[in-house]
Amino acid sequence: MTLSPPRTELSPGFEISQILTGLWQIADMEKDGTLVDPDRGADDLETYLNAGFSTFDMADHYGSAELVAGRLLSRHMGGGRPQILTKWCPPPGPMTADVVRAGVEERLDRLGAERIDLLQFHWWSFEHPAWLDALHEMARLQDEGLIGAIGVTNFDADHLRVALSDGVPIVSNQVSFSVIDRRALGPLSGLCAKTGTRLLAYGTLCGGFLSNRWLGKPEPVDLTDWSKMKYRRFIDAAGGWSAFQTVLATIGRIADKHDVSIANVATRWVLDQSAVAGVIVGARLGENQHTSDNMKLFGFSLDDEDHGLLDEAFSATMPVPGDCGDEYRRPPFLTASGDLSHHLDEMPKAFSSSATPHRTGGRRVLSGTDWEDIAGYCRAHRIGDRILVSGTTATAGQARAVAPDDAGAQTTYILDKILAALTALGASAQDVIRTRIYIVDEADVWDVSRAHGRFFSDIKPANTLIVVAGLIGDHRVEIEAEALLGDDDNG
Repeated sequence: MTLSPPRTELSPGFEISQILTGLWQIADMEKDGTLVDPDRGADDLETYLNAGFSTFDMADHYGSAELVAGRLLSRHMGGGRPQILTKWCPPPGPMTADVVRAGVEERLDRLGAERIDLLQFHWWSFEHPAWLDALHEMARLQDEGLIGAIGVTNFDADHLRVALSDGVPIVSNQVSFSVIDRRALGPLSGLCAKTGTRLLAYGTLCGGFLSNRWLGKPEPVDLTDWSKMKYRRFIDAAGGWSAFQTVLATIGRIADKHDVSIANVATRWVLDQSAVAGVIVGARLGENQHTSDNMKLFGFSLDDEDHGLLDEAFSATMPVPGDCGDEYRRPPFLTASGDLSHHLDEMPKAFSSSATPHRTGGRRVLSGTDWEDIAGYCRAHRIGDRILVSGTTATAGQARAVAPDDAGAQTTYILDKILAALTALGASAQDVIRTRIYIVDEADVWDVSRAHGRFFSDIKPANTLIVVAGLIGDHRVEIEAEALLGDDDNG
């Protein structure tokens, strides 16, 4: 009897293999300009499908991956259809209904499909609030039947919470998760436990470093493989090559005990985490296939002794900084190309600034709401090196309150908006010297404070939090801020 990997239900009627076949390496294979032949690529995918690995993960920027998967789909219109997960990664900018529909229809055209089983959304900078508009438009296209289920990728816990609390029906979040990068065990797993959202884990083998071939080996130099370059940065962030070898040696002992590979043990540990629905194992088409080795994952389990040994090995490492997805948005940039600050700086900003008519040298930011004209104020005003940001609420469009029942989510959305105004005036979170927070319910203090700490735990501006009788509409939080540019140090 041929065995197949177990399956997980992500949403009603939609199941995926617990081992997903990732197609991102197609982009690496095509980086010299030679494209993968769609038919030959589909032949390779057919091998995985026949072995029971029926779920394939890709993205709009993975070279010809969608075209190859589309060719496979065309062969199974009558039955045995694989599950296709792709991603849409637009640059920040207005996310109108037409923009979102065009992005989704391009995915459908490349796949040759009438519906995308799971469309996963990535957003580069949460300072630009259009990401939430895009997700709501995707939900409308889901209602039309163009999208089966909605996922996100590289979202931290706070922004996933904003989307869920604002009513977006997200079923999954694809993030880096491994024995080296254990960030997903934190707030993200806690949120998944509360909401039922599941994690799809990539980077589980750290680009192949978590394998027998690297056990006891010296530090690699002159890496040219994109995956190796990326995950070497994760290894360095977690304590370096020596700490990595401590973890690898421990996994090796556990692997010998169960007569499996190091890769099996590293992957099994991730699959055992309750928030995880599946792990993504990359496929280099026409080269190595690991279907037989991957099936060994389901023939053993890690016992208490194994987990104790792993926890001891983990203590030799350092936590990777931040939350999931931060590696794309803030230092340290743990990506194949390293520092992405120039990339982020070139992206469209949420707001722009203009000269203040009545004050020489002054600049201000208008966010475009009707109330700025009605009440006669601006979102933020810079006078010399001082920036004052008006009281800000979690408002989308002209009047809609975001996440009306979740003060913590509103706080995250508000602080993104405040930072976007500061960016337009040449400042950043590091320049904030004071915040004032107004809340309507004392019970929200913990959630609001934790969200504030996510932005400012290292900066620690002066802060005042006040419980007030009420705010307008469904707003549970309002925040104002002050920033000061320059390095004044009076001792």
